[in-house]
Amino acid sequence: MTEVEQLLINTIVLSAPLVLAALGGLISERSGVINIALEGVMLTAACITAIVGVATGSAVIGLAAGIGAGIVISLLHALFTQAFSIDHIVSGMAINALAIGGTNFMTKALSEHSQERVPVYPNWAYYTLALAATFWIGFYLKHTRGGLHLLAVGNDPDKSRQMGLDPIKVRYLALVGSGVLAGLAGVLIVSNAQSFSDQMTAGRGFIALAALILGGWRPWPALGACLLFGLFSALQLQMQGTRIMGADIPYDAWKALPYLVTIIALAGFLGRNRAPAGLGKP
Repeated sequence: MTEVEQLLINTIVLSAPLVLAALGGLISERSGVINIALEGVMLTAACITAIVGVATGSAVIGLAAGIGAGIVISLLHALFTQAFSIDHIVSGMAINALAIGGTNFMTKALSEHSQERVPVYPNWAYYTLALAATFWIGFYLKHTRGGLHLLAVGNDPDKSRQMGLDPIKVRYLALVGSGVLAGLAGVLIVSNAQSFSDQMTAGRGFIALAALILGGWRPWPALGACLLFGLFSALQLQMQGTRIMGADIPYDAWKALPYLVTIIALAGFLGRNRAPAGLGKP
């Protein structure tokens, strides 16, 4: 296998979880719910998938448990923001902190099983699903009644109420869909490693959110942004240990490359893409 072929394969492997998480964030934010809790949803889903998968020896049950965990955490975010009117950013950060602490506790409590191999589905199934989900969400938003209701609520919840829509109901349903997709992203991360380690999502939920913003809250541009970030993640893996102009680049510098690219991209494009007008509004 050539270096270019390896780079392309690694790009797909590293991009797929970002795509699933970004699509989950898109559904949530198009309904008007700011969702920086993607990291916590992915991390929780990854942990529960590993624990349940090892305990039952079943990839099916592990997958279902991971998706279920993603839905529960997303509904918790919906409860905080819609029922208790907690600021969306505060709610998201609280969920991320809860996920980090909770999964750390569970992995330590079950440390005797931490080295066991997690039963998983073939990864190509998730890659196919990520592409299919991009097609479906693009179609759903533009050509279905539910998609148009979602966009209406996210753009102007007050006018949506006047039209007879219930923004709370639409948002709860949107967060269920967001939980499924972000949960699948966590499941895929475990599937790639076939084990769980503490904080293994490593900020990918925030990178997925950045890709969503760069894509202007649209499915296909978000997919392109995820592929870009995946490319730089694959590049840093391949370039580690490589000398540039006779100089040794530290390992940590290469490891920081995807995050540096994320910051630069956000700095250049954040003001150019218009967020849904009703984002964060009750």
